[in-house]
Amino acid sequence: MKSMTGFGKSHINKENYQVVIEIKSVNHRYLDTQIRMPREFNSLEMKMKKLVKDHLERGRVECFVTVRKEADAYQTMAIKWGLLDQVMADLNTAKKERYKDQKFSTTKIMTGAIMHPALFEVVDKEETDEVLEADVLAVFEEAVKQLAISRTEEGTSIHAYFETYQKDIVAAINKIKEQSEIIEKEHQEKLTKKMKDLIGETVDENRILTEVALLIERGDINEELDRLAIHVEKLVNLIEKEGSIGKEMDFLIQEMNREVNTIGSKSTTIAIKEQVVFLKTVIEKIREQVQNIE
Repeated sequence: MKSMTGFGKSHINKENYQVVIEIKSVNHRYLDTQIRMPREFNSLEMKMKKLVKDHLERGRVECFVTVRKEADAYQTMAIKWGLLDQVMADLNTAKKERYKDQKFSTTKIMTGAIMHPALFEVVDKEETDEVLEADVLAVFEEAVKQLAISRTEEGTSIHAYFETYQKDIVAAINKIKEQSEIIEKEHQEKLTKKMKDLIGETVDENRILTEVALLIERGDINEELDRLAIHVEKLVNLIEKEGSIGKEMDFLIQEMNREVNTIGSKSTTIAIKEQVVFLKTVIEKIREQVQNIE
């Protein structure tokens, strides 16, 4: 059993760069993967989503990819040669003609303009670093695995809750069965006394049994109790099942709730009503936990 809630993180430090990836997941009806990363790695998005799908089946998964590079290793100087040629030509002409009788240093002017963005610009290299991309994918997969481990650990905790809830339901079913047997006997005794009071000591036993049977049939909950017990058995099998069980569990909880409601509507005694309220409370707790499992 796996939870849909979890967190995974992985990183790598290399000489020229550092990659840090964090992934978190929460409840969702389907698998929905969102990736936030530098645009230069957009080509890796489909591979990353496949890695998530290989390890997870449901949940909203948010991935945060951070890549820090050493500037010197991934930048270069872009020289705008056309403009530079024009500037040099103009400066040489000015030195010969406009300022021929004055001190005029082309070298000093160009030294001052060396970092002017119109002529020189530091830009990121355009070529793809295949080693860096491979490291990003490797770190991403490790983060996904850590997330899967986290979800499994959380699922183990939820599994323990389900075991407790299953035992609570079985105990409540047994108490209701005990009450049903007591109520059946009480119905027979009350009806016998009432008929004796009305017609004397001579009572037709068959008539009493028929009346008791009709009375019991109207409030018979044995069929619902049997179906509820079957649902509980199914619950036990599901929580031990490998893979995604959330949708099956959700349907099962609806069926259990339906049987309990029917038991409540057929029953009039306080003791059974109390157990019905208890069962509804337990089933609601299970339903809340089901929202968290894969």
